[in-house]
Order: sequence, then structure tokens, then C-alpha cells
Amino acid sequence: MALTKLPKSGIADGAIDTSKIEDGTIQNQEISGTIPVDKLNSTQDLSSKTVTLPNTSVTNDMLSGSIASAKLSNSTITINGNSVSLGGSATVGVEVNWQSVITGAGSSSTAVAGNGYFIDTTSNTHTLNLPASATLGDQIAIKDYAGTFASNNLTIGRNGHNIQGVANDSLISTNRASLVLVYVDSTKGWIYTEESNVASLVAPTFTEATGGTITESGDFKIHTFTGDGCFVVTAGNAPIFPGNPQAGPNALEYLIIAGGGGGNGSSGGGGGAGGFRTNYPSPGITISNGTYPVTVGAGGGTGTVGSNSIFSTITSTGGGYGGNYYPHPTLGAGTPGGSGGGGGYGEPAPGAHFTAAGSGNTPPTSPSQGNPGGQGGWPGQQGGGGGGAGGAGVGAPGSYPAPNGPRNGGNGASNSITGSSVTYAGGGGAGGNFGYQGGPAVGGPTAPAANRLGGPGGGGDGGGGPAEPNPSFVSGKPGTANLGGGGGGRGGSGGKGVVILRYKFQ
Repeated sequence: MALTKLPKSGIADGAIDTSKIEDGTIQNQEISGTIPVDKLNSTQDLSSKTVTLPNTSVTNDMLSGSIASAKLSNSTITINGNSVSLGGSATVGVEVNWQSVITGAGSSSTAVAGNGYFIDTTSNTHTLNLPASATLGDQIAIKDYAGTFASNNLTIGRNGHNIQGVANDSLISTNRASLVLVYVDSTKGWIYTEESNVASLVAPTFTEATGGTITESGDFKIHTFTGDGCFVVTAGNAPIFPGNPQAGPNALEYLIIAGGGGGNGSSGGGGGAGGFRTNYPSPGITISNGTYPVTVGAGGGTGTVGSNSIFSTITSTGGGYGGNYYPHPTLGAGTPGGSGGGGGYGEPAPGAHFTAAGSGNTPPTSPSQGNPGGQGGWPGQQGGGGGGAGGAGVGAPGSYPAPNGPRNGGNGASNSITGSSVTYAGGGGAGGNFGYQGGPAVGGPTAPAANRLGGPGGGGDGGGGPAEPNPSFVSGKPGTANLGGGGGGRGGSGGKGVVILRYKFQ
């Protein structure tokens, strides 16, 4: 029978040890209640045992030393998309790798995500292109290194992405500017998350166009049409978007020169220059996106007017042709045009010895597109010079009889729309025959070359009579192509016109 209770008086303190137990071990089931701590050995073998601690918090004073990070279930944390181990270090905020200073020399460079750029525009502007590809969270930082963005701007090229939701480059034009861009998505593209000393972030949208031969002069592009074509405007002329006070101009400057008129035969007058129309220099005309046909007028042949040159609603009229030798002062008259043709030499009729010239600026424009030719006349057996954009053609003297004298073409007019000064639309010189030298015709060279010069600006020289210096007739010279000069009298054809367009592109 099991022994369940011993008399207290029968057990002395410290009397129970393993020698008093039959198998030397006290089993858990043999113990009821708890055993005081002071009855336990200082070291307990708890191998393969389950130890249940009280349901209370473990406080710092219960621990000795520290718990290693590796013993924790989460040994790292994530900052700005990067994993950082516990006990490690990380920079919170804009995380960029700053690069060496970029010196602006009118060149461009391409940014790399995660980098910061100090940009020095002391000597020139600079363009920093954003990366061609980007993903959510990519960052780029920029700082004005020398405080010169106001004088030499920084352009941030979008490189195919939107910036702030708009397909437009950014222009940074304030000194000491600093900013941070973060890529979001294809809709908004790159957005500015930090800005300091920054004014407008939008680059002006300037005119973009194709057509003709394109050259540049400073901040302007020049389209030169020497033949028919189309001027196609593709950008920069609609309202850009709200908040873009620096929207680029959509003003166009033009120079439109028509074809010069032809000189006429034998002692014919010089051809009038093609019409000269320009708004340069000026604020320009407003243009919109679209296609504008361009017509460049051809020069007239012998006894033929020049053709018109046209851009948009603006027409320059072809030059009038020179009058022909004719035994009647009216029938030998020059014809009107942008500039008028000179009158032809006419046989003297009773009471009339002079042949009328063609009028210039016909039809009229303001400012005037040209001038009249000079009258022809029997004295000197010469026609009159063709009119030019800068002055009338020189005609026969206003009295009879009169000595031979100059019958040169009228001067052209200069224009610098291409970036350098060029003179256009000179009148053709008069054609000559035998001359009058204070008496009847003597068969001498009474129309010397100096008396039948084409006007500056492409006017052709007039032809002359024999013995100059050899006994052969000299034909009139053609007007210069793409200057719109009139042809020289005695068969010179007129010069082809030109259309030149100019606009600001940066």
C-alpha cells in the first residue's frame, strides 16, 4: 500500500535525499504543488523539458548584455527603396551621388538617375538631358554652381518624357537655383519635388518649321526659298498651357522679291526690278501651325514681265519689261510692275521725242514695293533704265535736243534678314544704239558701258552699239537670279525672285 503521508515529526530537516528514494529519482507526478527555489540546485538540467515562464513582460533589468540583430526575426529595414541592416547607417531624404562640376560651353550632357549635378554656366548656356528611360522613384538633383543661370540659362531636355505632365523642356533662368526631379509615370513624367531660387520651370516653346534651305543667325532660323515649295509650321504657335509666361514668340519676318522684268530689243529700255516687300526688321506677322505654299517668281524674258512671288497673303509683283524701239513714243513705253520698265528709244514724232516709262509700285502697297523706270528718248538713241526697289531708273534728258547721258537702272534696296546685308531688286540698264553727240548720228559708240549700268541689287547692264571696243553689238545682261534684278535693255532677261522667312527658335 502506498505511503501518502508521513508524520511531520518523523522527518528531520534535510533528511530526504536520493538515498531515501527507492529508485533515486523523484518523478514530476510524485510532486504536488511547487518546490521553493531555495530547495533547487543552482544549475538545473532542463534538457528536453518545456519551461513555461510567467505571462509578464521581459524588462531590461532581466537581460544581461544585448540581443544580437541576427537573433531578431527582422534584421533589416527599408529606406528609400534600399534595404539597410540594423545597426547600419543611411541618409534619409534625397539620396544622390553628386558628380564633378559640368562646365557649360554651349554643349549638352545626359543625366543618370540617382546622380546630382553642379552645373557651371559662367561662359555659356548648357542643356542637361534627362535619361532616355526612367522608372518610378528615379531622382536627379541639380544645382547652379556659379550663380549664373540668369545670364546663361540651363535647359533641362525632356528626352521623350513629360515634365510636370507636359511635353516641354524646362528652362532654369534664376541664379542659385537648385531643384530635385523625381520620375512618376508616363503621364506626369518627371516632377519637381524640391525647388529653391526657381522662377518659371517652363522653357519657352518657339516656332518650329520646315521648308526651303534652313540656316541660323544667332537665335533665329532663316528659311530661304529659291524655288516653289511649302513652309510648314509644326510647333510653337498655339497657347502652350497655363502658367507659361515665357511662351515663345510666333512672329515671322519676311522678305519677298518677285522676278525682274526683261529688257527689250535694240534700243529698248531696261527691265524693272521685281517687287520688294519686307517687314524686317519688325515685330513680325503672327503665324499658326499649318502649311503655307511659297511661290518664287521667275524673271521675264525679252519684252516680258517678271512673275509674282507669293507667301501667305503677301504678293510681290513682277517687274515691268522695258519698252522696245518703236517709231512712236506711246507704243514703245515701258510697262508697270513692282518696279517699272524703262521706256524704249523712239523715232522722233512731231512734237514728241520721249517714250514713257512704266510706273512702279503697281499695284500699290505700303510701304512701296518699287519705283518707276526712266523715259526713253531719241537723243542718244537709248532707252531708259528700269526702276529699282531703292530708286527710279535714269531716263533721257527732259529737253530736245540733248546730249547723250547715263540711262542706268535704278538702285536696289539692302536687307539683312539673312544675318548679313544683301542688296536686292536693282533695275536693268538701258539698251543703246548709235548715239547723238551734239549733232546727227555719226555711228560712234554713243552709249558707252558707263551709261547703261544695271542698278546695284542684281540689275543687268544694258547692251550697246558698235565699236565698243570692236564693231559688234553687245547684248543686254540678265538680272541676277534670286535677287530679282531687271534685265538689261537690248535683250537681257530678268532675274528670278526669292522668298526668305525668319523667326526666333531659341
